[in-house]
Amino acid sequence: MAGRTVLKEKSRAASFFSATLVLWSVSLWFEILFDRRFELLYVVFGALFYQSANSAIRFLVSKDPLLVNTSVSLLHSTITSASVLFVLVNRWLSYGSEGMFEHSQLFGGTWPWAYAALCFSCGYFAYDQWDMLQYRLYSGWIPAILVHHLVLLICFTLALYRNVTINYLILTLICEMHSIFLHVRRLRRMAGVRDAKSVIVKVEWILNWLTFVFARFVPHILITAKLIMDASKFDKGIELPLALSGMAGMNLLNALLGIDLLNAVRKESNYQKTDQSHHE
Repeated sequence: MAGRTVLKEKSRAASFFSATLVLWSVSLWFEILFDRRFELLYVVFGALFYQSANSAIRFLVSKDPLLVNTSVSLLHSTITSASVLFVLVNRWLSYGSEGMFEHSQLFGGTWPWAYAALCFSCGYFAYDQWDMLQYRLYSGWIPAILVHHLVLLICFTLALYRNVTINYLILTLICEMHSIFLHVRRLRRMAGVRDAKSVIVKVEWILNWLTFVFARFVPHILITAKLIMDASKFDKGIELPLALSGMAGMNLLNALLGIDLLNAVRKESNYQKTDQSHHE
């Protein structure tokens, strides 16, 4: 009975999120073909690139859906982190830091290559949503990971369609630097490397916590504070409520992620102690 219930929950979730992904795809192609927004083709290129990476890893390394999905996620986090750093450094070297984080720049401006970088990352979330639906890499009737991806797709594409808050969204993607180590940890555990006292694991945890604080938690708090400080500068519309609700959700997820990381540290330490007691 329990197995049938789980299958029904996954089937319902698959139907709903597959439908939303189809609607999102129709909307994207409508913008590209009928509104002649050919710059949005970078979204398609992103989805095709990560799907190609998925196929290559599946053919060359492993056919395990979770391992393949995590490997592609690691690739995305690495590419996106490099892209965000490139966009920020390029803007700073070209024009200096003056006015870089003013409201007019963050809301209505677009730093060089920022639009393409956001499109490419948006394509990844579409690919990843499809991959998780195809291989049922989620659990529950309302899977948090699928909701997360759907919200990001909606926020990213609305911003890309209206050409606003592009730079704000680029700043939020700094968190992908931390995601690198989340994916590395999952792949490391899949490979059976779980010795909490090994140098590799200790270095990984140090980098995990450093990037969690300085590339995820603190930047998202600062972005939220900036939105609140500049609230009066926003025009009447959905941009500010959408941005604030999105950042509130991100900050909540960050807090929950921090708790999960603490629990993971304890779990690995307990695993090490248990393993040692078995050998004595």
